[in-house]
Amino acid sequence: MSEKRVSHARVIAGASVGTIFEWYDFYLYGSLATFITQHFFSGVNAVTGYIFALLAFAAGFAVRPFGALVFGRLGDLWGRKNTFLVTMLLMGLSTFVVGLLPSYAAIGVAAPVMLVLMRLVQGLALGGEYGGAATYVAEHAPPGKRGLYTSWIQTTATMGLFLSLAVILLVRTQIGEDAFKAWGWRVPFLLSILLLGVSLWIRLRLAESPVFAKMIEEGKGSSQPLKESFGRWPNLKLVILALVGLTAGQAVVWYTGQFYALFFLERMLKVDGPTANSLVAIALLLATPFFIVFGWLSDKIGRKPIILAGCLLAALTYFPIFKALTVAANPQLAAASASAPVTVTADPADCALQFDPVGRTAFASSCDVAKAALAGAGVAYGNTAAPAGTVAAVQVGANQVISFDGRGLPKAEFDARKAEWGKALGSALAEAGYPAKAEPALVNKPAVVGLLWLLVLYVTMVYGPIAAALVEMFPARIRYTSMSLPYHLGNGWLGGFLPTTAFAMVAATGDIYYGLWYPIVVASLTFVVGLFFIREMRGADIDA
Repeated sequence: MSEKRVSHARVIAGASVGTIFEWYDFYLYGSLATFITQHFFSGVNAVTGYIFALLAFAAGFAVRPFGALVFGRLGDLWGRKNTFLVTMLLMGLSTFVVGLLPSYAAIGVAAPVMLVLMRLVQGLALGGEYGGAATYVAEHAPPGKRGLYTSWIQTTATMGLFLSLAVILLVRTQIGEDAFKAWGWRVPFLLSILLLGVSLWIRLRLAESPVFAKMIEEGKGSSQPLKESFGRWPNLKLVILALVGLTAGQAVVWYTGQFYALFFLERMLKVDGPTANSLVAIALLLATPFFIVFGWLSDKIGRKPIILAGCLLAALTYFPIFKALTVAANPQLAAASASAPVTVTADPADCALQFDPVGRTAFASSCDVAKAALAGAGVAYGNTAAPAGTVAAVQVGANQVISFDGRGLPKAEFDARKAEWGKALGSALAEAGYPAKAEPALVNKPAVVGLLWLLVLYVTMVYGPIAAALVEMFPARIRYTSMSLPYHLGNGWLGGFLPTTAFAMVAATGDIYYGLWYPIVVASLTFVVGLFFIREMRGADIDA
């Protein structure tokens, strides 16, 4: 093997290994959201606690654009290599600290505050990581292979997620579910310190990007990358188009296929955690090579047609895929939903959005009692308006269970009546065939893996070519800054808030598929904007 080829391999490996580690850190939180809820948000009701846990997950995404601005500027001023060394160090240390944080039961509200603080540090670091790694690899790639080379960076997110799932699964099986719930969930966070050491050692051996080095040598670097990127309309226009016409759709397809699918299996379909993680991990493993396939193909036919095709296919097929996933993963639930649909009949004025930011609302109206119980059981339901003052009723097939108005009742009496009513509802649901959880023996694992694989295939289509597409859109002097912001606005905000938003939409409507409208609408918008306003840049000169 030639020295040049070895050098290229080292560049790809160095950028990729470090990025895998950072994604591993970031995804641990998403995969362990249920345990985070129990340990850090136990002071609020169950539905609010789960939404809070997802919001804390999303908090890391919320600050990613700010990380893109801070570290993107440093990358254009200080160099690609030095900048992503700093981002990796921040990510690794903040992840390690999460594994040491006391729980809500130990220190109260300070626990979630510190957790969110660590999530913000992670988000800032990740905001600077991707642009540096993608730019670094693209600026080393030979002509005609930019899509292929950068597609290896695109595999890192999936591989980081796969690594996090594998570690979680290994720890769970070795120590048991009870120990994992109590303390074992911390182990994957603590192990990240070992990965940090290995990744830093690899990246310290890399040289600076030749494009950046040449630009600095010739005195062509930017002294004000932020002003040049966003203060001048020609470049700002490209930033906006990159966001709406590329990264927005890419982001929602990516997070639906790799995160929301896992949430859907565990939360809506009641598949146990180890099984859900295993099925998702297998699908990821089978689909990951297609990041390289579509990156290579984008060097032949262009970045735009592949990315937009992935967005369109996702928008057209999400509903049938997720409905098929229900039948395959929890056939008892699918059969019960078809034969004995659940309907809540209530006065709309008595029905609140069950999200309590301060954890003080009791949600004691008859409608709220009914909907909270159904949401906690993971049962989909329809809504029928009733005259004012009507006590809410839950219709389960032919059976009706009347709720109760708990407003004004002493807490002890309210809790007792709620528990008694919950048993009555549970009996009606069980009689109608609604399972408390997915029966492991009835899960059609090959079908579930096949459907998850299809979802991840869409991810590979939109994500495989995206790094090359973004690198080619912007000049070298402000590339790190300019490409990082639209990427992280799309992935940090539109994508990162997808699980939270979709789950809140489901909780508000009772329709387990309603949250899919979020990625469908965004992906459709990207398809239209990208089709008419994005110019194909395959093969563009990136030295300028």
